[in-house]
Amino acid sequence: MIQNTGLSSQRDAYGEALLELAQKNERVLALTADLASSTRIEKFARFFPERFFNVGVAEQNAVAVAAGLALEGFIPFLSSFAVFLPGRCFDQIRVAVCQNKANVKLIGSHLGFSNSGDGASAQSVADIALMRSLPGMVVLSPADANEAKEAVFAMVSYEGPVYLRLSRSKTPLLTQRGKEFKIGQATILCPGEKLTILGTGPILAKAMAVADVLGAEVINCATIKPLDKETIITSVKKTGRALVLEEHSFLGGLGAAAAELLGQECPVPMKLMGIPDVFGESARSPEELYQKYGLTEERIREEGEKLIKR
Repeated sequence: MIQNTGLSSQRDAYGEALLELAQKNERVLALTADLASSTRIEKFARFFPERFFNVGVAEQNAVAVAAGLALEGFIPFLSSFAVFLPGRCFDQIRVAVCQNKANVKLIGSHLGFSNSGDGASAQSVADIALMRSLPGMVVLSPADANEAKEAVFAMVSYEGPVYLRLSRSKTPLLTQRGKEFKIGQATILCPGEKLTILGTGPILAKAMAVADVLGAEVINCATIKPLDKETIITSVKKTGRALVLEEHSFLGGLGAAAAELLGQECPVPMKLMGIPDVFGESARSPEELYQKYGLTEERIREEGEKLIKR
């Protein structure tokens, strides 16, 4: 188990991984809607200007261009803020990418409350729900920068559309550097017997902080679609209860996916911890919003103890 061994940026890891891939594979392209710096692909643009495309503030157009390039045999990585991608171009993703099974890689940065300073219009709290609903779309949400980098390497080898969700903030390192990322496979970050905590993204660090106190098994669901049913059900059959933690609306996110699975195949007492049915809002830091909406270590411990007593 690796826990809190420093802070690192998922965005930086993405940019580094994409540059490495481009050096090895000439089919790899980078696209953006005027957010190269914010999504950390400016180095790619400098080293490979002929393989970099900035379409301007036109996300719908960017998706259509990426789909066309993919159908010609290229591997386009299109990055933007998660609130815009998929929020502003969902129809183009549905029709141009998914209906054509185009090999497009979509990167949504600044997830959830990590973009606290920019307010509701720039905070994405429903992107997982949107992308989960699309047939054939793989949805990834890595726990830290190490896993984000390895996820990018896995994406280039996967034939088909993939969505990768990244944080704006620097976050704790929870996974081993260089560990192979396998799409569709969850990993156990911490073994336990009393409670299963299913989590996704950097907020898993908060679950890890209270895992020992709760005797909880913490499972990193870095692939939200397809969900690793076997790992989840095996754990829940052992512990008899599940708490789901995510920095996303609990409408349509990991919590919904877990409830759909366990409700049909292994019904147990559950608690979903995420963002309620609200838009985001401005704050001085993400932590202010975690406090307001109960996504704190203290609340995770309290809700976990309630489940264990049931």
